[in-house]
Amino acid sequence: MEINLETVVFYFLAAFITIFSILTVTTSRMVRSATYLLFVLFGTAGIYFLLGYTFLGSVQIMVYAGGIVVLYVFSILLTSGEGDRAGKLKRSKFLAGLGATVGGAIIVLFITLKHKFITTTDLAPLEINIKTIGHQMLSGDKYGYLLPFEAVSILLLACIVGGLLIARKR
Repeated sequence: MEINLETVVFYFLAAFITIFSILTVTTSRMVRSATYLLFVLFGTAGIYFLLGYTFLGSVQIMVYAGGIVVLYVFSILLTSGEGDRAGKLKRSKFLAGLGATVGGAIIVLFITLKHKFITTTDLAPLEINIKTIGHQMLSGDKYGYLLPFEAVSILLLACIVGGLLIARKR
């Protein structure tokens, strides 16, 4: 197996994402958890850039790292006190989470080991211009993404209104 710079960067980003994913779900402070999630999203954008998908990497940074994490932090700060910490898990919830984690890992390993990966020599992605992507995302035809785009915007609006109502009651 040939080790080049892309392989080293990929393994670094994979370790970075794994470490901060674990920190995201194990920390007891909610704002730190949102910050660790921000690092995970930046690492995911790094993998997109490494693969040559510049549009997906840019969207990952702008929408998810920029918008969604800021929304999480604002909602956490609006609905919680200064020193809020996550409560201690009961043993039954911990065992249920551990069982779900082990079950998910078994499924992922099974699928990964059973799948026959095709070896390719040309990994250069085809770059599609932004006009084509924009028309595809906002078209209402069979393969368009207008309906999911609008559904996500309504969901985010409902989250913002809910956060404001919760903050208003305090």
